[in-house]
Amino acid sequence: MDEYRPVYRFAPSPNGELHLGHAFSALLNHGLARTEGGRFLLRLEDIDRARCSIAYEQAIEDDLGFLGLSWDGPPRRQSEHFGDYRAALDALVDAGLVYPAFLSRSEIRAFAERHFEETGTPWPSDPDGAPLYPGLDRHLPDAERHARIAAGEPHAFRLDMAKALSGLGRLSFIETGAVPDGEAAEIVADPSAWGDVVLARKDVPTSYHLAVVVDDALQGVTHVVRGRDLLAATSVHLVLQALLGLPRPIYHHHNLILGPDGRKLSKSARDTSLGSMRAAGLTAEDIRRMVGLPATAAVAGA
Repeated sequence: MDEYRPVYRFAPSPNGELHLGHAFSALLNHGLARTEGGRFLLRLEDIDRARCSIAYEQAIEDDLGFLGLSWDGPPRRQSEHFGDYRAALDALVDAGLVYPAFLSRSEIRAFAERHFEETGTPWPSDPDGAPLYPGLDRHLPDAERHARIAAGEPHAFRLDMAKALSGLGRLSFIETGAVPDGEAAEIVADPSAWGDVVLARKDVPTSYHLAVVVDDALQGVTHVVRGRDLLAATSVHLVLQALLGLPRPIYHHHNLILGPDGRKLSKSARDTSLGSMRAAGLTAEDIRRMVGLPATAAVAGA
C-alpha cells in the first residue's frame, strides 16, 4: 500500500539551469526511490516569483528527462500553495511564537558592526554566516506593530526561537549520509544557532524553511536526500515540525559536487550546467561518471 512505500523528492528552484550538483542529487533520489519500490516526486520551489520562470521549469524537466528520470504525479509548484504555508504561519502566530520584525538586512549588519566596535566582541552569526537577528522589536506593543504594518513598513515574520524551544526539549533526527561509513546515526539538533529565523515576508507568505517542512508533510515524504550544505538547516526544520505536529522524515545529506576552485557549484556558471553539457554532446552516462555514479546508480555512503 502507498502509505508504506518510501517517498523521495527532488526540489530545485526554477531560477536558473540545473548543474552537476543537481544532477547528483536527482540521480540519488530517483535511484533510491526506484530501488526501494517507492515514489519519486518533483517539487518546484518557486516562491521567489521575481527570479523563477516557466522557461526554467521546462529546462528542469528536460534535463531530468535527459538523465532518464521520471517522477510520479505532476510537479508541485510552491507558488500554487501559498494558502498551505499561510495556514501554518497563522497557527504559529496564534500560538504567540511569531512576531513582525522590521529591521532590514543592512540594519542587522550595521547593528552587528556597532556591537563589535563598542564591545570588541563579534556579534554571533548563524551557520550560514549571517548575523543573528538582534530581536530589538521582539517585544513591541501590539498597537505599534499594527500601526507600522498598516503604514506599509517592510517587515518579515520571525520565529521567536527561545520561546519556541522552551517547551520542546531535546530534538534529534536520523541521518544516514553525513556520518562515517554511511551508517544511520542520531544527530542532536541545535536550532538556537539560527536565532529568530524568517518564516515569511510582507509580500511572500512563506520562507524556504516553512515551505519545505509543510510540503514534505503534505506530500508524505519519508526520506529527504539533499546536499550537505543543508545539514545545519535541518535543526530549524525539526523545530517547525515539532511545533506544527508534522512527521519527521529520515535525512541523508550527501557530499557536494565542487568546482575546480573547490567551491560549491553555482547556477551562474553555465559551464557546469546540464544544458550546456547536453549541447556539447555529453550523454547521461557521461554525467553519471562525472558525478561519481556508475551506470547502475549505487547510493550507499554518498
